[in-house]
Amino acid sequence: MNKIININFLFFFLFFVNIADATEKPPFENITVTNKNKIYKKIYYEDFEGNIVNLNNISSKIYLLNFWATWCAPCKDEMPSLDELQEISDIEVITINIEKKNHKKTKKFFQNLKIKNLSIYFDNENYLVNLFGLRGLPTTIILNNKKKEIARIIGPINFSDKKFIKWLNDFKDWQNY
Repeated sequence: MNKIININFLFFFLFFVNIADATEKPPFENITVTNKNKIYKKIYYEDFEGNIVNLNNISSKIYLLNFWATWCAPCKDEMPSLDELQEISDIEVITINIEKKNHKKTKKFFQNLKIKNLSIYFDNENYLVNLFGLRGLPTTIILNNKKKEIARIIGPINFSDKKFIKWLNDFKDWQNY
């Protein structure tokens, strides 16, 4: 009986150490794990064709909402790694341009960077900029399956970095954070 209790305790301890490690030690300094209990119910943005997209109609274990602009050099630097992350994972990567809508300019931006796995979305009238209280670019908001903010990245990172992907997958496996 003691062995069973000890094994259960060990499993419980290891499980929570792994979760704590995922939530307390992000792989990059510009990632902040949030303790907000805010669940965003109205996340709307516009696709390239002008259709309104409701994030509640998209099913994923984890979402990365990346806010960018064509004039933003750090945005340009990190976009290829976002493209790679979308290709190699089942994480929903949503790249949202915050500028006044310009199809030609944004399409050329993606073409010049050879982006092939991401779609272009627009923040209609800066609705999401205001909703999330964005202060700079690039900014990436990470949401869990319930649309609760679990982390925020301010500034560029390498999204295809193995440490980042492992850290992100730890969140993906822990649905109730």
